[in-house]
Amino acid sequence: MLLAQSHDDEQLEQQLVEKMKNHRVDGLLVSVTKNTTSFEHFERLKAYNIPVVFFDRIPSISSVHYVACNMETGTIEAVNYLLKKGHRAIGMINGPSAMFSTGERREGYIKAMIRNRLKFDPSLVVNCNLTEEGTKIAFDQLLANKRKPTAIVTFNDYIALFAIKHARDLNLKINGDIEFVSYANLPLIGYLEDISMASVEQFPYLQGQKATDILLDLLARKDNGIEDQAAYYKIIIESQLIESRKR
Repeated sequence: MLLAQSHDDEQLEQQLVEKMKNHRVDGLLVSVTKNTTSFEHFERLKAYNIPVVFFDRIPSISSVHYVACNMETGTIEAVNYLLKKGHRAIGMINGPSAMFSTGERREGYIKAMIRNRLKFDPSLVVNCNLTEEGTKIAFDQLLANKRKPTAIVTFNDYIALFAIKHARDLNLKINGDIEFVSYANLPLIGYLEDISMASVEQFPYLQGQKATDILLDLLARKDNGIEDQAAYYKIIIESQLIESRKR
């Protein structure tokens, strides 16, 4: 088994895929970088009969095997949670527009607003590059909005932590002046002083397990001389909003 980390570098991802091919791997499990917009380096593996299964971060193309978490329903839960707490001006710090999950989050946000008979305000949804500096810029953009948000849904727990740190620097009271809901439900969140009110659990262990099961099945089919199936595995795991609890 070979493990590699792209560190969200698309060029490094391409190099790693080439190295994996040269090491004659039987198959690949992949979570793409936040910047990946071309998937030709994965398409080239078909010529070498190397199956690829994507998980978590998946390409926005149909002809791939993947396991992913339902970010749309998770976002609807997150927004509904904030609405029930009395918030009406809810901002969102989303991810790069090229990411498939960014679009899912946006769609979930819009649907939650419409279902609650609230007008969708596109100026309350801003994209960022998932860095600390990018988060600060996105946060400042939301605060400058005419409808200053009292709650923000962030792309993941790390973005929430960046935003919380910046909010403190601006002398905003966390879970007083501003509240946060995020994604990933990382264990470390419970050990911090200022935390998101809730986080959407994406079940990464289950995603990895199911992706591995798919890859092993594809390899077994190849070993038995079975032609590639016409349909692709497309497994969606339902997310779950978890209220934060300090450890």
